[in-house]
Amino acid sequence: MQWNPWHGCRKISPGCQNCYVYRRDTSVGRDASQVSRNAAFDLPVRCARGGGYKVPAGETLYTCFTSDFFLEQADPWRPQAWEMIRQRPDVHFLMITKRIDRFLAGLPTDWGRGWAHVTVGCTCENQDRADARLPVFLNMPIAHRIIVCEPLLEAIDLSTYLNKARFEQVVAGGESGMQARLCRFEWVLALHAQCAKTDTPFYFKQTGARFEKDGKLYRIARRDQFDQARKAGLNLG
Repeated sequence: MQWNPWHGCRKISPGCQNCYVYRRDTSVGRDASQVSRNAAFDLPVRCARGGGYKVPAGETLYTCFTSDFFLEQADPWRPQAWEMIRQRPDVHFLMITKRIDRFLAGLPTDWGRGWAHVTVGCTCENQDRADARLPVFLNMPIAHRIIVCEPLLEAIDLSTYLNKARFEQVVAGGESGMQARLCRFEWVLALHAQCAKTDTPFYFKQTGARFEKDGKLYRIARRDQFDQARKAGLNLG
């Protein structure tokens, strides 16, 4: 289940070039660069008619997947969002960010070394962003952390970082959409090998729309991208 407390974002790195949020908003005449608070802002703490929360205990809430939780324009709303997350320790919140450098902005005073029910993913679409973001990521007080190489735009060497800390997962995936950039199977295999060597769980999420394997280019329909990745048999842990 998704929880998108706000909508819209600002592009900041190569991985943002063909952002799916921008594509969807453009198709309905909406400007994705305009950030606004959503009507479902209070979803984690909404109550059902019969009592209890609408979001049941044990649910995973994929948080802010049409924006970035640490977006500057969302600074006024983030403290309230953190408060709702605090109130629901029975729910798992997963947030993925390209702005790990802003993680401390408005962080709750009782955060400590991280809340046990919050997982933070740091996006690294190429080597430059990996080398810029992961040293910051490693120094942040986070209890559960994953690396997200999606869209995977080139070969990435994560071995230095995987040897320094325990990550709960590395996710890899290509880019979707008509203008998708190429994802090569060899890049995915290299990440898989790095994870196997360091006993890090690995998840090949999806191939993307333009996928090259053994020198052959495949154009893969959206409905098949996840299934083709699963069939590769590369998932670890």
